[in-house]
Amino acid sequence: MKALSLSALSLALLATLPVAQAQSLRMEGRFGLKPPVASHGASDDFGRQQRARGEGRHARDDRDSSTDLSTLAKRTGGTSTSPTLQSWMSTDVAGAWAAGYKGAGTTMLFVDDFRSTQYLSGNLGTGNKVLRHGDWTSLEGSMIAPSATLKKQDFNTTTAISLATTGLNVVNLSYAMYAAAGYSASQIGWSAKEQSIIAAAQNGKAVISKAAGNDAIAVGGTNASGKVDYLNLALKGGVTTLFVGALSTNGTTTSPATLASYSNYAGADTTVQNQFLVVGVEGSKTGLYGTSFAAPVITGYAAILGSKFKTATPTQITNQLLNTARQDTIRNYSSAIHGRGEASLSRALAPVSVQ
Repeated sequence: MKALSLSALSLALLATLPVAQAQSLRMEGRFGLKPPVASHGASDDFGRQQRARGEGRHARDDRDSSTDLSTLAKRTGGTSTSPTLQSWMSTDVAGAWAAGYKGAGTTMLFVDDFRSTQYLSGNLGTGNKVLRHGDWTSLEGSMIAPSATLKKQDFNTTTAISLATTGLNVVNLSYAMYAAAGYSASQIGWSAKEQSIIAAAQNGKAVISKAAGNDAIAVGGTNASGKVDYLNLALKGGVTTLFVGALSTNGTTTSPATLASYSNYAGADTTVQNQFLVVGVEGSKTGLYGTSFAAPVITGYAAILGSKFKTATPTQITNQLLNTARQDTIRNYSSAIHGRGEASLSRALAPVSVQ
């Protein structure tokens, strides 16, 4: 049966604010749904649900949508040859750089908002800046893996993603695609863009780093508005899918971290548990909150791994991140909450090769 209404699915950025009044930033997408066969029940809750989707400060409409991120990286304390460890980063990043691994030979593609007139204020290094959501997420990833090739595609386009023909590809998705509960992922009339992303996850063509969501519910669950992120459902089980939740800080064994109050969590589904990682999102330092800013950390980590393990496949890089995650840096670790645990770049880089 063909998909119906092409405006049935809405895009939502997965940034949030530490205030209850955070506004919704939602872009209506050109997607359709087939009729539902049954309605879903409510999913289990965890903590206080927050529905912030990423508040953007309105700036002038003619602001350049293709901000030079290499220039921004320099302004925020680093270049591709001599990057600077920022306070919001894990100290593992400095160790990777010192060993010569900065993402060279890999490609990071950010599918995000690069065209709207919605802006976020934040600080990833030195001084406040006001940027679009996509410019923030891509800047964050490029600061972690400064030697990786950076590509951007606006999430309102329907064109299939284009992957590099050499080196590791990593795709960052810091957005959700919501519709009313009661459908399956196969009932969604995906555009060529989402079809190509889902295929890349299923066929192992690229590491897919997907922000888990900010509803404080299990991945794949129904939020307080009765909506489901169907992109999460479609990516579940993909051999290179990584769902990324947010810890309130980077964890250590002496100061374990806890899940951020807004973050979605792994839930009871063991498939999701085995694809779920958490990383610190230190919004108190950057002014940027949400799993939107967890996914780019994993994107950067994957690119760094790809610059060491040059012949490794996306599936091998994905599994290396999952298999080396830590549980001892998380307070009251639970696989139903934290999945495989907190990503550990130092552990992932440790072996001579990966299988």
